[in-house]
Amino acid sequence: MCRQHIFLGDIPAIVGSAICGAFEMFRNMDLARFEETKLRGTTTVGIACSDAVVFATDTRVTAGLYVAHRHGKKVYEVDRHLGITIAGVVADAQSVVEILKANASLYRLENGRPMPVSAAARLTANLLFSNRGSLIVQTLIGGVDDTGPHIFSIDPLGSVTEEKCVATGSGSPVAYGVLEDQSLSKMGVEEAVALASRAIAAAIKRNAATGDGFDIVVIDKNGYRELNGEEKRLIKLESYS
Repeated sequence: MCRQHIFLGDIPAIVGSAICGAFEMFRNMDLARFEETKLRGTTTVGIACSDAVVFATDTRVTAGLYVAHRHGKKVYEVDRHLGITIAGVVADAQSVVEILKANASLYRLENGRPMPVSAAARLTANLLFSNRGSLIVQTLIGGVDDTGPHIFSIDPLGSVTEEKCVATGSGSPVAYGVLEDQSLSKMGVEEAVALASRAIAAAIKRNAATGDGFDIVVIDKNGYRELNGEEKRLIKLESYS
């Protein structure tokens, strides 16, 4: 449900006070919901290398201490040049993904060119900000456009930062320990895939809400490509050794 601004200029003081109190109550409920869910599970990683973007995620879906699904999808194709990872409440995240997909398709039809990565990030940030507290989602949006490879991290309140490497979810502190141990300058795609897989493998070993498997996506000038089972099997043997 979208928030509407409340203006109190022409409302009697008692009524205005009651409205403000109700608004504050719901705001506190939203913040409590955010605090309860922000670190429950998931690890997602994004790396912007010299000519591509690499995403890696685990596949475990948790509900508190319960493993609700072992093969959950956390990285999606938005357009041929654009992808998104999700962490947070599953229903909220899937809604954001579908809205972004629809808008990316409309942008391509109306303008005859793909949506810039920064525009996709701003659209998602505006959506989360206008529904702040109601959509508990943290996303990474990345892809390759006319200006090169980009990754943007967007928190549940709509803040946007552009990153060269980033991790989200409860396993992110472990993943960062791997990511920040490497120099990203002039890193190629194969090196970025190996680094992202090692970061996810480390999170799986040390974070209980991360696990079961992983997905890896490469987005470059040729488009969006998810690694197949054989490619992931070879990576897994190297990462877990």
